Amino acid sequence: MNLRQITTKDQLELKKVYFDSIQSLDEKIYSQEQKRAWSSQAWNNSNFDKSITKGQGWLISKQGVIIAFATRYPTDRIALFYCKGKYQRKGFGSKLLHKLEEEAKKEGLDSLSTEASLISYELFLKNKWKTIRKEIVIINNIFFERYKMTKNIKS
Repeated sequence: MNLRQITTKDQLELKKVYFDSIQSLDEKIYSQEQKRAWSSQAWNNSNFDKSITKGQGWLISKQGVIIAFATRYPTDRIALFYCKGKYQRKGFGSKLLHKLEEEAKKEGLDSLSTEASLISYELFLKNKWKTIRKEIVIINNIFFERYKMTKNIKS
């Protein structure tokens, strides 16, 4: 396992991880229609590219293949947080989350925020993040529930 900072050269591979992560989700949690709308954001949403090119992020690779990544954009917000389906629930998300928190702390930030999906919500809770509110967002005319969350990281 290799943990390293994201570069712009990783962009296409990160989109593949994003797509795989979403498409592998259980249809009891997200319908096929929701997964299609959500995964299209890698190609249809300029904020996705900005989160990679202007944001700060880390990835985990295994034998040269990227399996998970996370970014902060802007600096105090976790914008992207994804892991390929077959590697989910194996601790890679926690490793990335701790790295993002550690880096933000080094930069002198007091807190971080995010909008957690129904999938990542439990991971954030487990790592002492607080829920601000549940919210509904619309992507390509499809409704999604998510959680606005925050964590104080000041030492």
